[in-house]
Amino acid sequence: MKNKSSFRLLALVGVLTLLLPLVFSPALSAHGQSAVPATTGAAGPLAQPASLEAALPIGTPHPPANYVEFVGQIGGSVWAVAIQGGIAYIGAGPRLALVDVTDQANPALVGQTGVFPGIVAGVAVSGDYAYVAEYHGLHIVDVSNPASPLATGFLETPYPAYAVAVSGSYAYLCDYDGLRVVDVSNPQAPFQTGFHNVMFGPVVGVALSGSYAYVANESNGLRIIDVSNPAAPFEAGFYNTPGNAGGVAVSGSYAYIADSTSGLRIIDVSNPAVPFEAGFYDTSGQAEGVAVLGGYAYVADTWSMCIIDVSDPAAPFEAGIFDAFEPMSVASVGNYAYLADTAYGLVIVDVSNPAAPLEAGLYESPGWAESVALADNYAYVAYLPGLQTVDITNPSAPVEVSFFYTPETLNDVAVSGSYAYVSETYSGLRILDVSSPAAPSEVGFYDAPADARGVAVVGNYAYLADGGGLRIIDVSNPAAPFEAGYCNTPGGADDVAVSGIYAYVADVTDGLRIIDVSDPANPFQVGFSDTPGYAQGVAVLGNYAYVADYGKGLQIIDVSDPAAPFIVGFCGTPTSTFALTVSGSYAYVTDDSDGLRIIDVSDPAAPFEADLYDTPGYVRGVAVSGSYVYAADVVGGLLILQHLPDFEYQLYLPLVLRSGP
Repeated sequence: MKNKSSFRLLALVGVLTLLLPLVFSPALSAHGQSAVPATTGAAGPLAQPASLEAALPIGTPHPPANYVEFVGQIGGSVWAVAIQGGIAYIGAGPRLALVDVTDQANPALVGQTGVFPGIVAGVAVSGDYAYVAEYHGLHIVDVSNPASPLATGFLETPYPAYAVAVSGSYAYLCDYDGLRVVDVSNPQAPFQTGFHNVMFGPVVGVALSGSYAYVANESNGLRIIDVSNPAAPFEAGFYNTPGNAGGVAVSGSYAYIADSTSGLRIIDVSNPAVPFEAGFYDTSGQAEGVAVLGGYAYVADTWSMCIIDVSDPAAPFEAGIFDAFEPMSVASVGNYAYLADTAYGLVIVDVSNPAAPLEAGLYESPGWAESVALADNYAYVAYLPGLQTVDITNPSAPVEVSFFYTPETLNDVAVSGSYAYVSETYSGLRILDVSSPAAPSEVGFYDAPADARGVAVVGNYAYLADGGGLRIIDVSNPAAPFEAGYCNTPGGADDVAVSGIYAYVADVTDGLRIIDVSDPANPFQVGFSDTPGYAQGVAVLGNYAYVADYGKGLQIIDVSDPAAPFIVGFCGTPTSTFALTVSGSYAYVTDDSDGLRIIDVSDPAAPFEADLYDTPGYVRGVAVSGSYVYAADVVGGLLILQHLPDFEYQLYLPLVLRSGP
């Protein structure tokens, strides 16, 4: 007769037999769910790529373990905008957001989709559907109920998709390879019916007029594609502009090209086979997007929107200018221009008097997230335009409680007690009272002589890496901070961590510098370890310093003897490491366009990548609390993830032990 141990062994074998196909299925994670976070709208799930290969960007390796789950997201740069019926359809980071703009002074969110795998780069709207160009392809979203947008179809593209236009039953999708003509007569099942390959460079903008698609082909200018037969599009003509064609609009017999450093180019396309330049206006920045209405071209230009009178295409001139941060695209309806500003969100501009445009309203969707810090139930996110305070009591539904705009762009944030300390690129250190998270206020400021970069706070001192060294700021009186001490470093001090009596400085070209700060008035270097790359970020735990070494992954340095630190281990990453944090046996490393890499450092001499999560954009900052990981993504906003490396034990053991002792 078999004993109970034998029965348990048989039970284990049986369970594994049933579960192994699920565990090793390429489209499933270790949790038995889609490896890409389910993007759900208010009314239901969004269509997902059919496989993990389809879900991950080109060139991304398969996750080693898939113990990372998407939980929540907020914020994100606005790159695209389209207007229909009083609703602005904007790409807010990895989501499509529907904003009511009937009251331009008070734009309000109506509804939004869940999180797409990548950034929304282009939007077009026709009837009850919005068409979204996202890096992985074309998403079709039913917007008949604006409060509950529902994705109904998806077409994967082999290269990143940048822009989309729609006419009748066809969507014209731009990707790195060319122009794809997509039959969308059945929104649930779009399919490619035609394709025109562009030999050189990506196609990043498209406008339709009659039987032609006018596409912006970056360094190769304007390509005019005859789409009269959607199944067989062909190039009818081209005009090579002097810059990089990024945006295009067509009005009458003219195509208007946002041509980067070469401003606005006006191309006569009355004969599509022989287009020629009729006129141009050299804007002050880099022209990225353009819309044309009523004799005016509205150009999204670096730091501004330029309004150009094009009533005489041969002699365009500037009629007015509106200051902005970094607009990428623009739409115009009536007396208003709608700017997709990558830092601030959707900016609504009254252009009824083109010579004196005025801001009419703003829908905030902050972009360029650089860093994140946690305190209590709040995440503090340093964006270029300011500090966002997010209630994370429910990580799956983060809520912005305040946004504090700063005079200069932010690099980093640290929180201690009732204060947040933010480093401003060209100014210094600002101290904000966050005792009331919904109403932060500035209480003090320290003007740093150099660029303010990384910041750490311990006790009554803030430690500031300022590009030239370490500055120790006495913040015992937050209203009157002052420099207590300074230690020069040979490289470009970019980040700092403090442990005990030592400050550890990531010194870019000169590796890790260890500074004795036992006497804040007289800090001095006690040791250093040169790293092979560019030391951008640093964290310290126990006897080890962990360095995000731009271009050379994670470097682990033994600092048990601060006077003689040495590298004991390293783990390479695909792209460029910027920042990191260490929790337990894992280092969470930001790797720019290759997302968050989770590295097992239980053996410092032999670290290895245990997991990864490919964020929608470019991840720059990270913080960890328990099993939750908070990632600051430059264009994707704040992403909240959950790392569950021990999940498999929670799944299997109860099944095996159910019979009892």
